[in-house]
Amino acid sequence: MTPNDRTVRTLAVYTLLATALAARIFLLPYESGDYVTFLDPWYRHLESHGGFAALADPGFSDYNVPYLYLLAALTYLPVPALAGIKGISVLADLALAYYAFRIVARLRPASPGAAHGAAAAVLLLPTVVTNSGWWGQCDGLYAVFLLGGIHHLLGRRPWWACALFGIALAVKFQAVFLFPFLLVMVVLGRVPWRSLLAVVGVYLALDVPALLLGADPWRLLTVYARQTGTYQLLSLHAPSVYEFVSVPGDTGPVRTAGVLVAGVVVTALVALTAWTLRRGRPGAAGPVPALTDTRIVLLAACSSVLVPFLLPSMHERYFYLADVFTVVAAFALPRQLWYVPVLVQLASFGSYLVVVNATLAPYLSMAAHAALMLLAVVAVVRTTVLELRRPPGAPAPLLSPTAAGPART
Repeated sequence: MTPNDRTVRTLAVYTLLATALAARIFLLPYESGDYVTFLDPWYRHLESHGGFAALADPGFSDYNVPYLYLLAALTYLPVPALAGIKGISVLADLALAYYAFRIVARLRPASPGAAHGAAAAVLLLPTVVTNSGWWGQCDGLYAVFLLGGIHHLLGRRPWWACALFGIALAVKFQAVFLFPFLLVMVVLGRVPWRSLLAVVGVYLALDVPALLLGADPWRLLTVYARQTGTYQLLSLHAPSVYEFVSVPGDTGPVRTAGVLVAGVVVTALVALTAWTLRRGRPGAAGPVPALTDTRIVLLAACSSVLVPFLLPSMHERYFYLADVFTVVAAFALPRQLWYVPVLVQLASFGSYLVVVNATLAPYLSMAAHAALMLLAVVAVVRTTVLELRRPPGAPAPLLSPTAAGPART
């Protein structure tokens, strides 16, 4: 790389950062419904009850305590609540872009521009900007630990990967969307079974400060069990399969059946993936040689988009992982997947607009958004299947958007 090339790239990076931060600063004064109804009252409760001391009884919030630690820390700083809450999420955005850069740089070392492009795309995704800059939500906070876990997994550091997965799970329950992927890694030997102790250990360790402050252990351990029973609708503006389902009256049986069906489908895909890759395993013990870095990223993208698409009672924000992971996958295989992040973003951000913009909402169709997400699901799954079946060293097949549509599967 010549000095001129380095200068141009440096200027591009600084321009990107300035643009991304400017977009978030522009949105900073806006108080979303989530902020007014949840985040600000939680902050005020912490502030009026002694900051960290308030975590002796975390029942004022339905979140797990790691995120509440951050809110409690904010109460000691001379920073307005709105700016501090959004600032945490913006820092997570920057870390997301960093890990996207590192992963794509590892996958495509001969194309340094691809790594910069992945970082830029993640940082400027409309859903990512809206999530942190407008809503002040913390989806980027758990997503960055999952993306960081993938980075360490590619570097063959399974204990670090599982530790980061444990932090992600402690921050938000939606981290489980990536756990089918983790199961594949365990079955195939890329992640030793004992490494899963890091997931459990880190999750429990993050409860210790609250326990020392006097929090009820049972309440901490069952926080996610209470969350799962909060919403009874089949879909809460999520572009999932349940936008095609209409059930009058009690949705309980359908939701239960939906969870079971999703479990069966995901388990079958996990088993099929493991069987496909194990066919290439040599007689000697060790990780499956056919489990390349590209395949690992594709499997993670599959898990992030397929699981929330199949599960009932999903929110529009629950496709946040799909937003980010499909970008990384597209930069890993640009000729096959370049259009998939576009489909995911149209579906995901369209669902955001239904929630945040009452003027546009009547003109937006959740069924159409779900159809776009279905196209993305089919495209990612099909590309992954073809990649898993491709002999080592063979050129990757080309797929067009038309070929990835449901009518061709």
